[in-house]
Amino acid sequence: MDIGLIEESAHAVEAATVARLLPARPRLLALGEPTHREELLLDVRNDLFRQLVEQDGYRIIALESDCLTGLAVDDYVTSGTGTLDEVVARGISHGWGASPGNRELVRWMRAYNDGRPASEQLRFAGFDGPLEIEAAASPRQVLTALHGYLAARVEPALLPCTSGTLDQLIGADERWTDPAAAWEPSRSVGRSDDAKQLRLLADDLVALFDASLPHLIATSTPEELERARLYGRTATGLLRYHYGMADTSPARWARLASVRDTMMAENLLALAERGPTLVYAHNTHLQRDKGTLTMNDQPFDWWGAGALVSPRLGDDYAFLATDVGTISHHDVPAPPPDTLQGLLHQLPGDRHLIDTRHLTTTLPATPAPRESPYYGYIPLNPTHLPTYDGLLYIKDLPAS
Repeated sequence: MDIGLIEESAHAVEAATVARLLPARPRLLALGEPTHREELLLDVRNDLFRQLVEQDGYRIIALESDCLTGLAVDDYVTSGTGTLDEVVARGISHGWGASPGNRELVRWMRAYNDGRPASEQLRFAGFDGPLEIEAAASPRQVLTALHGYLAARVEPALLPCTSGTLDQLIGADERWTDPAAAWEPSRSVGRSDDAKQLRLLADDLVALFDASLPHLIATSTPEELERARLYGRTATGLLRYHYGMADTSPARWARLASVRDTMMAENLLALAERGPTLVYAHNTHLQRDKGTLTMNDQPFDWWGAGALVSPRLGDDYAFLATDVGTISHHDVPAPPPDTLQGLLHQLPGDRHLIDTRHLTTTLPATPAPRESPYYGYIPLNPTHLPTYDGLLYIKDLPAS
């Protein structure tokens, strides 16, 4: 194919280019990544976020990280609570707090906020559940926090249980966080009598929150109210996830992925109410098409958070996918020329923001799919190209 035709779709990776690709500024601008733990991808994200803040009024960034521990990072960037080292280590999950790119993001946000009024400050959020591949968190933190919030504001007789009852039903946290439960459903506590009772109580607590909303608004700060909402949706989602961990059917992994991304979607919808937000996560969580994965030699597919949020928000949700050419430190060579990645690899320069609508009309046929020799890198599916609002292509990822 004539490289000149492809070049017509390629632009500089800048906030101004993003604005030209979209009909209006979305409430959620989602930027995907095709693989984790690559510093260059985080550097590009950080540069784009700074531009979006300075030029387009973005004030929030949300990462694929624990929504609860992320509260400590938000406290740090807004008020300086804690130290940079401790908040990135404790507040960014999946081990990604060790990343220089994530550390630099938090450092810059704190420096930007210093001396600014609260209304102009940047905010940090995790939008993942308190989950890891190896285990899910105990429900103690969220159930206790939600119960305590309500107990301070409603009549005691309205509460479905006491804090002591919650504590007794939860028991030892270790039985919830047992890493073996990820691979052995019989080790999960998620379908025990105690867990089933906790699911009913969590639902009752959320229902009480909803039924008492006018009074809660009058007796809470906006911050207190939003955190209580977060505790409620996390409690119900987390107990649903534990229930899924005890599933022995072939659909187990698909159900777990669906529960996780539903929790992500609920957190994203809550963030959309707060203002323009840059969302950063793996492409599979943010794309509008179904994601596919294989666990324990079992392939499955599921709808990710982006696919769930997009119909609700319409033009207020935009997705910029990211793909790469080579990852030499993971033995990913230059892409074959008949693939989407191979076509983009011909472009001069090392990074481009592709106008996917223009590119789709330019391509004479759908490119061949790319195969990855590295399990940690998932190439974009060329049939999904029409559902992207843009595509960030980076030619080479150097070793971090």
